[in-house]
Amino acid sequence: MTTLLHHFDTLRQVLRLPRADLCFDARIDPDDIAATYRYYTKRHPRYKLIGNKTIGAALIDLARYPAAATYVDAIQGKNRGAWHARRARARGYVCTEIERNDHVDAIHAINTSLDTRQGRPMDGKYLDKVARYERQPHFDYYGILNDEGRLVAYANIGRYGNFSAFSQLIGLRNNDGVMHLLVVDIIARLIERQRVRYVMYDTFFGAQSGLRHFKRIVGFEPYRVKYSLR
Repeated sequence: MTTLLHHFDTLRQVLRLPRADLCFDARIDPDDIAATYRYYTKRHPRYKLIGNKTIGAALIDLARYPAAATYVDAIQGKNRGAWHARRARARGYVCTEIERNDHVDAIHAINTSLDTRQGRPMDGKYLDKVARYERQPHFDYYGILNDEGRLVAYANIGRYGNFSAFSQLIGLRNNDGVMHLLVVDIIARLIERQRVRYVMYDTFFGAQSGLRHFKRIVGFEPYRVKYSLR
């Protein structure tokens, strides 16, 4: 009975989630967009009756914010996203677009700085040093530089249609708020550019509590998603 009630409560929470329609546009990059669409819509590895990233997708509806300042105002408050981002700026950190080939050594140092993240061993693809990075035309590449100009965190974010999605988001572990600054500044720029309706940061379900908390304090909420490809 307890298990049945738990499943019923979970179903009720899922049905209450807001819904978003995310459209992949293959004209942006036919090969990568189609491959990403297939990955997002394949069967979930554990819950075969649902799509891979359809329930609990971590999204921000950028249409809620007429300006970047409106978004920043929405995540104000002690220990929320804007507070941490402001703290990082005060300590000399700067968010900027980067050319990854200018930071090959720093990226490798970030990737190998910890053996595990979010309770999982680092994926093997992060352990080998990349000699040269290829730029994908529908991606933007951002980094956080410290006051000495060294890269301490980076993010790759792709535009897939009416939404952008983080592909990689990783940094050196410290308590300076650099990851908050990275995400907050990227989202502010997406709002200013007005090219996409949503921004996505994977899903809530399956993530450890610390990562779920991080997503919420920078503005992400869980959604039910319907995907389409054109």
